[in-house]
Amino acid sequence: MHATLPLLLETDFPAIRRGPLQTLQVNLGYQCNQSCLHCHVNAGPRRMEVMSTDIVEAVIRFLDNSPVSTLDLTGGAPELNPAFRHLVSAARALDIAVIDRCNLTILSEPGYEDLAEFLADQGVEITASLPCYSRENVDKQRGDGVFEASIAGLRKLNRLGYGAEGSGCTLNLVYNPQGPSLPPPQDRLEADYKSHLGQDFDIRFNHLLTITNQPIARFGSTLISKGQFSDYMQLLRDSYRPANLEAVMCRSLISVDWQGYLYDCDFNQVLGIPLAGGPRRHLRELAAAGLPGMPIAVADHCFGCTAGQGSSCGGAFS
Repeated sequence: MHATLPLLLETDFPAIRRGPLQTLQVNLGYQCNQSCLHCHVNAGPRRMEVMSTDIVEAVIRFLDNSPVSTLDLTGGAPELNPAFRHLVSAARALDIAVIDRCNLTILSEPGYEDLAEFLADQGVEITASLPCYSRENVDKQRGDGVFEASIAGLRKLNRLGYGAEGSGCTLNLVYNPQGPSLPPPQDRLEADYKSHLGQDFDIRFNHLLTITNQPIARFGSTLISKGQFSDYMQLLRDSYRPANLEAVMCRSLISVDWQGYLYDCDFNQVLGIPLAGGPRRHLRELAAAGLPGMPIAVADHCFGCTAGQGSSCGGAFS
């Protein structure tokens, strides 16, 4: 696989600094039951990196002694971590909102048949990847049979109240472009998703989040192989909007990798750029009170978050 970091380090992206910490985003491991082309952590069934119970306990202690209001769980498939349910239950007991970045197909895997019920009982917000409402496009990006399994997962969640107004069970879907282009307007695409999924499959959800593909890891390597890397980076730079700097997720979020080390975002995590661009720091060493005003490590890939309508783990900014 081609390395993208050397192509990104020299940058004129504006300097930015942190605000108060609101979200702890924790990568529970790179193991996944899928291997998707756009995956920026190169997750897959053969990845063995999984957060240990000791680090999970360190996460819980940090949550109990910090101003964090949201725990954002990602992977790989975060649910494959044996301590996933323990971490979710501990966070909810602390009255911390939990987001599970679910690939939907995990809900049908052997041994995980009751996972949807657990998530509903805990009031976990689900942010689920579904790169299109058509079988052909989803299976092309994520593998044969993924669309059918995703629809089955969505139906299971709907039966538990997910996606229904007033149920307290929030279900968001995530769209990533198929190739080197920016996502279309989020509100318009959300309407298309709701129309097609509702009419064709009687599926409901709350919101669609559009996320720009980052020129790193598996997707970045593919761009290099196809001779498209420079053109895609130029598209991101040409689409830069200064107003988006105010909403970038790194201002209020810290990313924790499966070993407990800290980064300004999960994209920097994949690239190996430590928190604030300084020496590598561990979650056990972090005092949340000292974060506001700290510089954020930036590189050329940061243009992916500020291009067009903007992009973050919470979708578009405008």
